[in-house]
Amino acid sequence: MKKDKYVAYVGTYTHGSSIGIHLYDLDVEAGRMTERKVIPINNSSYVIKSHNGKYLYSIADEGVEAFKILPDGDLEPINNAVTGGMRGCFLATDQKDRFLFVAGYHDGRVSVLHLNEDGSVGDIADGIFHQGLGGLAERNFRPHVNCVAMTPDEKYLCAVDLGVDQVKLYKLDHNTGRIKLIDILRCELESAPTRLLFSPDGRFAYLICELKNYINVYTYNGTGKSPKFELIQTISTLNKKYERGSAACALRFSPDGNYLICSNAGDDSVGMYKVNHETGELEKICILPISGDYPKDIAIFPDGRHLISLNHESDSITFFTVDYEQGTLVMNGKEVKVDTPNCVLISKIGE
Repeated sequence: MKKDKYVAYVGTYTHGSSIGIHLYDLDVEAGRMTERKVIPINNSSYVIKSHNGKYLYSIADEGVEAFKILPDGDLEPINNAVTGGMRGCFLATDQKDRFLFVAGYHDGRVSVLHLNEDGSVGDIADGIFHQGLGGLAERNFRPHVNCVAMTPDEKYLCAVDLGVDQVKLYKLDHNTGRIKLIDILRCELESAPTRLLFSPDGRFAYLICELKNYINVYTYNGTGKSPKFELIQTISTLNKKYERGSAACALRFSPDGNYLICSNAGDDSVGMYKVNHETGELEKICILPISGDYPKDIAIFPDGRHLISLNHESDSITFFTVDYEQGTLVMNGKEVKVDTPNCVLISKIGE
């Protein structure tokens, strides 16, 4: 039986020795990966794959850049496009790959761009600057959009704004790409919500908050005239309060959807939680160190038994074997050096 093959795309900042997106071949059984090449791009801080699996999109200094994914997983540049705002930090698409949504951290802007059938990024469909005041002087009290995500029913675009402690909810016009603000999910003051994930069945939403170091769990219902989020649980991402300050970062599901994994900068740890599929609530399994500084992103291998941590400040990727039942992370070989890694996307070759 032929084994599936996978690659990993690691976006990096390129003000140091790196020059772009590092392409790795995965050894899933061993839980390791080997660098194949680097695709030049300026400061790739976030990458996503289209839902049809044919294209990859990346944040770049120029705005956003589109690539065709070749049969062996290599990337072929298609085009780049401006977003209408300052540099973005996060990307998402709708299920039909008609629109690309861009979160703007620096200017608090949500941008919507058309996507063409050949995978290229087209014109700007819409753009809205967030307004409001936050509670943190060091962030100048300004909006900072750090994540965009479509609701599972494709009715609404959620824009997570850690600057004003809100998730703004927009109605999407699927014909024009225009968005209209219809509601706001308000979070605790100075919690700094930063990443939003929906459960695979679409019934629950998980929102990680950077400065309060916790995950909010919500029920989601989009059947009415407006989206409804009900908070049902708040659970810490730390074992105890980190005295020097910690910031919750990444949030990922295991491939089978049974576990939720987060990372913490400052505490430099990974937290693992078991998901109750009936209630949506989380049960903490463990929070353990990742042997690096500032785990900006994490990923679970397709077998669900191996984890990697992208350690932004220590310029490294560390590897672990996961045992959910025992609640352990065991270091799996030596670290791999890469300059200022930002994000990782694991992709099946030919899919």
